[in-house]
Amino acid sequence: MTSEPITVVLGSASPARLRVLRDAGLDPLVLVSDVDEEAIVDRLADAAPEHVVTALAQAKADAVVETIRGGDDPLFDAARTDGVVLTCDSMLLLDGRLSGKPHSPEVAIEQWHRMRGSTGHLITGHCVTRLHRGEADAATGHQSTSVRFSDVSDTLIERYVATGEPLKVAGAFTLDGLGGWLLDGIDGDPSSVIGISLPLTRRLLTDLDVDIADLWRA
Repeated sequence: MTSEPITVVLGSASPARLRVLRDAGLDPLVLVSDVDEEAIVDRLADAAPEHVVTALAQAKADAVVETIRGGDDPLFDAARTDGVVLTCDSMLLLDGRLSGKPHSPEVAIEQWHRMRGSTGHLITGHCVTRLHRGEADAATGHQSTSVRFSDVSDTLIERYVATGEPLKVAGAFTLDGLGGWLLDGIDGDPSSVIGISLPLTRRLLTDLDVDIADLWRA
C-alpha cells in the first residue's frame, strides 16, 4: 500500500475514456495534449499499425508531462510530486489501411461503406507515465480487438452519420453508443474499443510499480 495518494491524470479529451476510468473506480484529472496527430501519422506512414498508435500515445504523454512539470497550475501540484499520466490513441485497421476520426460526413459514409459486412481491428496504443520525485518513467503497449461490422443499409449509415457521433471517434463507430446497433460483435477487450484497455493499463502500471488498487477512489 502507498502511504500517500497517487494523482491520476488522463491526457485525453475523450468523454468515453473518462467514463471508463470513472466506472472502474478512478477519479482522474483531465489535461488535453496539444499534438499534431496527422503529422505523426504521415511521418510513420511505413511503420506497423501498432507502432503508429503507440507513438501517438507516447507523443501525447510527452506533451502532457511537459505541461504538468513546467506549469504552475496548483491543480496539478500533487501530480508533480507523485502521479500517473494515462494517454491513448486508437485507429481502425481494415484491409491494411489505418483510419482515425473521419471528421466529415463524406469520409464517415465512405468508411462505413468499406466497413459494413467486414471485420476490422481497433488498435489502441497506450502510454502510462509515472511522475515521482522529479523523475518520469514510462511504459507503453497496444491492444488490438476484432470488430465485426453489420451489413447495414445505405440509409442506416446515412442516418447514423447524420447524428454526428461517428465524426469524432476513431474508426467512425462506437461500441457504447449509437454505433453499438451497427455491430455484430467483438472479439477481445471491450474497454479498449471504447478507448482505454483496463487490463493493459493495469499491466503497464504494474511495470511501473504501481498497484491499481492504490488508484481507486476512497
